[in-house]
Amino acid sequence: MAKAKVDASTCIGCGVCTTICPNLFEMGSDGKSHVKDGADCEGCDCESAKSSCPVGAITIE
Repeated sequence: MAKAKVDASTCIGCGVCTTICPNLFEMGSDGKSHVKDGADCEGCDCESAKSSCPVGAITIE
């Protein structure tokens, strides 16, 4: 199963990914998106979240 990663140094905390894949992404106390512990792309459109990120902070492996 594909896994997503967020580059915290690039993320601007817009929250688009959390709207598209709320079971995968969450906003951290630093105001940036993070992948939830143990979560993968099952049940969400990771490619849509990746392509919707305005700064390209999401990668899929």
